[in-house]
Amino acid sequence: MMKQLSRTQNIIFLVGGVLMVVGAGCFAFMWQQEVMCWIYLAGAVMFATMQMMQTYEGNNITVRRLKKIMTTADIFFVLSGILMVDNAYRFMQQVFTNYVAYFQYVFNKWVLLLLVAAVLEIYTMHRISAELSKE
Repeated sequence: MMKQLSRTQNIIFLVGGVLMVVGAGCFAFMWQQEVMCWIYLAGAVMFATMQMMQTYEGNNITVRRLKKIMTTADIFFVLSGILMVDNAYRFMQQVFTNYVAYFQYVFNKWVLLLLVAAVLEIYTMHRISAELSKE
């Protein structure tokens, strides 16, 4: 009983996912980082927005909980994009009084958020699929 996305929303969802993969891959291999961070962030916003629009309309508490976890993963995808942009431009470096604190707390932390989001996304996607097949 998941709300189905329209054809246009499905296209936006898929394009967002592709942009995320291309942006993160190229950024990780240090190819055009100033551009790829924005491509990833745009893809993450598109992907997360469309996934959040796909609501669950049933009464299964487990699926509702899993959708909340999936929303958390979506937020982590977008936050990793913001940190990726910071990694390319270092705009948050001005907030910290010394470089060591910035590098310790912010620099390259987009990788950690992306990894957590990907693990949560994979887990919830498979669990939701299993729960919906039971209904």
